[in-house]
Amino acid sequence: MKKRIIFALTCAVAMALPVFDAQAEVDKHARNLAGSCAACHGTNGSNKSGMPILAGMDKALFVTALKEFKSGARPATVMQHHAKGYTDEEFELLADFFAAQKISKKH
Repeated sequence: MKKRIIFALTCAVAMALPVFDAQAEVDKHARNLAGSCAACHGTNGSNKSGMPILAGMDKALFVTALKEFKSGARPATVMQHHAKGYTDEEFELLADFFAAQKISKKH
């Protein structure tokens, strides 16, 4: 009986590991994508210099804005060019990443 329990627990852990690794890869990819936003929007989207703050931003609002930049429906000087380099799936990853960030109190 004890061997069956240990075997069952071992199998459960082994099956769960790829899920955790996959999620870690998604999080890493989102963080890497967000790195290019830092130049203008600050580290993790906590800008203090007048550009829009992305940290804590509503996901739907973020995705809509990027899609509008990409299509040209929303006027911009730089963002239209940036948005064209991302897929809709990457917009979603970025939205999740920035929505999870806290606004930094540091200057």
